[in-house]
Amino acid sequence: MDTQIVIGHGANGAPVSFDIEELLATRLLVQGNSGSGKSHLLRRLLEESAGMVQQVVIDPEGDFPSLAEEFGHVVIDGSAYAPAEIEALARRIREHRASVVLDLDGLEVEQQIRCAAQFLTALFDAPREHWYPVLVVVDEAQMFAPAVAGEIAEDTRRMTLSAMTNLMCRGRKRGLAGIVATQRLAKLAKNVAAEASNFLMGRTFLDIDMVRAADLLGMERRQAERIRELERGHFLALGPAITRVPLSVKIGPVKTGNKARAEGLMALPDTAPADMEALLTSNLAAEAAKSAPPPPPPPAPRVEDVERTIASAEERQVPQPAEPADTSAVATRIEEIIFELAGEEGIAFQSASAQYQTFLTRCRRERLIGPMPDMQSFRRRFAIAGAGLGDLDEAVQSRILQLAGRVEEDLLAPFLVIAKAAHAGETQVDENELAQAYGTSSPGRIRRLLDHLERQGLIVVREDFGGDRTLMVPGLENVNAG
Repeated sequence: MDTQIVIGHGANGAPVSFDIEELLATRLLVQGNSGSGKSHLLRRLLEESAGMVQQVVIDPEGDFPSLAEEFGHVVIDGSAYAPAEIEALARRIREHRASVVLDLDGLEVEQQIRCAAQFLTALFDAPREHWYPVLVVVDEAQMFAPAVAGEIAEDTRRMTLSAMTNLMCRGRKRGLAGIVATQRLAKLAKNVAAEASNFLMGRTFLDIDMVRAADLLGMERRQAERIRELERGHFLALGPAITRVPLSVKIGPVKTGNKARAEGLMALPDTAPADMEALLTSNLAAEAAKSAPPPPPPPAPRVEDVERTIASAEERQVPQPAEPADTSAVATRIEEIIFELAGEEGIAFQSASAQYQTFLTRCRRERLIGPMPDMQSFRRRFAIAGAGLGDLDEAVQSRILQLAGRVEEDLLAPFLVIAKAAHAGETQVDENELAQAYGTSSPGRIRRLLDHLERQGLIVVREDFGGDRTLMVPGLENVNAG
């Protein structure tokens, strides 16, 4: 089987070949500033080798799903799966030798990094009988192997560095051949970059990146200026899979890609300023309030079965009535206990099972005999009490609870706080009150909560350039849009 592919042509017009079998043993590093042609190069490499070897692409920008139509790659939407499902997918990919694109475009940056890290780790940890050869392409690798700690959490940084280091340092024996592409060599962890033996260096302007690229190519530092002068789509190549001496390569054409994206300049629309203003501003509030189609419901939390087991055990411990009791008085007292519990400081930061256990303990202490709410009913009534919906009239309560029908149990309390504020005409919800209802002190979790509720079509978030957020609840009357 011929393992050579042509990736482009040299300065003299001669074709430049790439030995895929050699690449599997020696790995590849691609560098180039934005617009230098990195994605085009990776696409050319993937297209030409698609029939030779299994391919896995980590795609944070949504650039490579078009490979599916022409070459049969399976596109995996990272935002549609839970962490355990992503790991299971990775194991099946290695078992069945499927070529896939892991599309992370629908996730925020830290979620992209965690998803990719768990996916790569599962590829690395596959059983020995599934160690088939596979090219693993990681675009924007500086995100997944940062040279220094950035804004992501420390545990996330350690997780992703470990996954990328395993791919580049220890992946060869497991059949994993890493291909990493980065905009900045200075931002890429050195222990990841150092494991590559093949290099394709595109245009870059910063001195520190030019010097590192020249060092990797074995060029004298005074020759580093050559890298700054490269045209788009031109790369300097070196490595056992390509050439033994630095060689300039113009990357060849590709079959797939984003054909809808316009390159170069285009004539502007011939529209009068007043008409353009009307196009931009008419019915803006109505469009912002449109509800997006709800995505499929997320998988149930893994702790749910444990919580239900605890709840069932607690229910069995409640004494059964020996004689008829005043059920209305018992029901009223149960509601009072839930209301008192919801008002206690710090209770929202406890787990649902701990809250329910505290509730049942107080009922036993007062010797309340009668039907007790189960875990699901308690969580709902606890959320209603904590949000203060009891202060509203029955019709408003009914409307809010109807809108909350699609909200997950663990997000019900903060949604009710938002809905109550919206009914009162308040578009800026007190974040301390929202954090208390959600049981968190992390601003990041609050942002992710609001993003999730907005994706579900339950709320509309508007944030101005000053950083102020206003919230609206589609379908709720008497909302002041601010």
